[in-house]
Amino acid sequence: MKNVYTLLSTLLISTSLFAQIPSPAEFLGYELGERFTPHHRVIDYFETIAEEVPNISLTQYGETNEYRPLVVAFISSPDNFDKLENIRKANLSRAGLAEAADSEFEDIALVWLSYNVHGNESVSTEASMQVLYNLANKNNAQAQEWLKNTVVMIDPCINPDGRERYVNWYQQKVAYPHNPSPDAWEHHEPWPGGRANHYLFDLNRDWAWLTQKESRLRLNIYNQWLPHVHADFHEQGVNSPYYFAPAAEPFHQLITDWQRDFQTQIGKNNARYFDEEGWLYFTRERFDLLYPSYGDTYPTYNGAIGMTYEQGGSGRAGLAVITEEGDTLTLKDRIDHHVTTSLSTIEVSAKNAARVVEEFAAFFEKAESNPTGQYKSFIIKKTDNPDKWNKLQHLLNTHEIEYTISNSSRNYSGYSYRTTASQSFRLEEGDMILSAYQPKSVLLQVLFEPEAELSDSITYDITAWSIPYAYDLEAYALTSRLSDGQAPEQPSFEAQQVQENAYAYIAPWNSVEDVRFLSKVIQAGIKARYAGNDFTVEGTKYPAGSIILTRANNEAMGKKFDQTVIDIANAQEQKISVVRTGLVSTGNDLGSGEVHYIEPPKVLLIGGEGTSSLAFGEVWYYFEQDIEYPLTIVDTKDIKDIDLKEYNTLILPSGNYNETLSSLDLEGWVRAGGRVIALENALSYFRDSDTYELSEYNSEEEKQRMEGEAEAAKESEKLASYGSRERRGISNYISGGIFKLQLDNTHPLGLGYPEYYYTLKRGNKRFGYLQNGWNVGVLRSKDELVSGFAGQKILSKLPESLVFGVEEKGRGELVYMVDNPLFRAFWYNGKLMFGNALFLVGQN
Repeated sequence: MKNVYTLLSTLLISTSLFAQIPSPAEFLGYELGERFTPHHRVIDYFETIAEEVPNISLTQYGETNEYRPLVVAFISSPDNFDKLENIRKANLSRAGLAEAADSEFEDIALVWLSYNVHGNESVSTEASMQVLYNLANKNNAQAQEWLKNTVVMIDPCINPDGRERYVNWYQQKVAYPHNPSPDAWEHHEPWPGGRANHYLFDLNRDWAWLTQKESRLRLNIYNQWLPHVHADFHEQGVNSPYYFAPAAEPFHQLITDWQRDFQTQIGKNNARYFDEEGWLYFTRERFDLLYPSYGDTYPTYNGAIGMTYEQGGSGRAGLAVITEEGDTLTLKDRIDHHVTTSLSTIEVSAKNAARVVEEFAAFFEKAESNPTGQYKSFIIKKTDNPDKWNKLQHLLNTHEIEYTISNSSRNYSGYSYRTTASQSFRLEEGDMILSAYQPKSVLLQVLFEPEAELSDSITYDITAWSIPYAYDLEAYALTSRLSDGQAPEQPSFEAQQVQENAYAYIAPWNSVEDVRFLSKVIQAGIKARYAGNDFTVEGTKYPAGSIILTRANNEAMGKKFDQTVIDIANAQEQKISVVRTGLVSTGNDLGSGEVHYIEPPKVLLIGGEGTSSLAFGEVWYYFEQDIEYPLTIVDTKDIKDIDLKEYNTLILPSGNYNETLSSLDLEGWVRAGGRVIALENALSYFRDSDTYELSEYNSEEEKQRMEGEAEAAKESEKLASYGSRERRGISNYISGGIFKLQLDNTHPLGLGYPEYYYTLKRGNKRFGYLQNGWNVGVLRSKDELVSGFAGQKILSKLPESLVFGVEEKGRGELVYMVDNPLFRAFWYNGKLMFGNALFLVGQN
């Protein structure tokens, strides 16, 4: 009978304009919530609905590192859908990013729903199918009414690689029937977990920096539309109820009153539905709107109402889990909650479409005519480092931030990033001018402001990120408008030709692109050297660190030597110099012992339980994507079976190695010529031991003083209120502050840098100077905090502390990196530092 009824129903509906479309359960063969749906089946469902419903389209905007499709669906009413491209162009025109367009489409709100940016927060992809069905179902009169005033975009899974890592693991471990006990192994996801993407990067921290493939591809299509409302769907701890907007303080000061108000309106509508069902939720806690690289803040800084939605669950929840209150949280519950907020968001946007569009247009009109921020212009001085310049231009172009190049010279006064004070400077031809009077004004100001104003010092992420510090560029911020200049020329490279009678080729060493050039040269079998000191040859001065490729020692390559060098240089767009003599006029001759042979690194990178998956991913990405140099990755559980003699470089990302390294004769391997590069928490293995130099304090006297201060603080807090506990805690906390270090740029670890380095410090670990080692990067004073938040108590403990150091032991070295120069791959200036540790340190 069921089949008969189905057939009759199909025949009846087929005579109407639209055929009956399958629900997710009908298509998949199971109810949503009964199991996790593999990514390819999610894509199949979206493709099927797009094929069967005329007013839905599906666009593939790229594929992941593991070759999974990235897609976004577009849904609107039939009338709107026929004019979709006109609506898109009209919206860009409204934002000042396209030619003026027809005003006919002013009342169409663009709502973008992003699901599953964190792979093991896997419920939202399941919810996306139900949301799609609700909007596609012609019998859903309410949804069809909303679509008259909206275009809805659905990205069902931003991070397919991470989600499949989680789903595949879970399917292998889940009991039948599933076990809701939190003790069961189906609730204990192994390292590295499914949260991050292929390279173990957190894609929800990458919207502004665009280091990852998925982020770059997504932003390309996002900027083609610039939605008015963007909701980003997440999960949090199992025992947390649902979170939705309004967000917590601090809000960035450039967020408008309307953006604050409308997310509150959406939150109230969400609350209305949750109240009807008796579901728990919270607002205005934990999730702030400051750091610019989130899925809520980045859209907000681009004129949207950006929001984060957090459902309790995440990788611990599985199909069902018992919470600490004794309730059972099911996957079905989690789906229902996300579907509800998704539809609620569309509903409020549709009912307020005219106002949404009006305020969106006002956001960009104000940006161009009267920007809100303190600084109206930013000047980037022309650098002698073309790689930095080109990289900056590429980032600006991708974000569609406008800039010009100065074609005149004159004097100005402005805030200097390097002196952190107002001073006079000279604008010269070739300098970059970024005017705040442009459509992307707010994004520009947020990314370049010297320091974000904090309405609350308790934040969810780092509090400093300014691009002039991340790139170490001489920059100035002006309170006056400066808009003249000429259109920039896009970087171009003139191919070089083989020159006869070359004695040597000299390559620069001041960027990660230079590190990649060296990587390619070494892999081609060319023996390379670096200059330990400045030198002058044939009238040109070259700085210490310059890479020298001599014909001597490369004779075996014959004529291929020159052609190989030139081919690599051209392929990498690397400008190199040719010299015809090894005799210098200043410095050391090219055959001197001060021109050090670079022994090719044979690299072993440790990952697995005990290491930070994100920190590991940053190193892994650096090798495969930044410098394209081979390495061997070994799991912590397998390190005992590795013959370290096969390697000369061991990299320890942040983690706990007390057990992992206990079976190795690490000291003996280092003494025999091995090199260890240890980052962040990995330094704990070497700290305060009888074997290594690294210590947490400078002296016993200082240790006693600090212990006394701690005791006094403890005494003073005995009568402190319970409610102030979080505030008291942050006095010992650094939430991503930028500090200016004193750098020894004569040491191999500091080559290619000036006598300072801007470091992004995220922890309160403090180490004393090495007594018999090289203190390459040190923090001399608490006054060297140039941007971001750091608690007063930790600030008082930081002066005279080590940040980057090298301990020599026998014929080997230990490179200590208290701060991670590869953090999130966006701290561009730090990548050379890691290249120094890898290729230059220890090459005697």
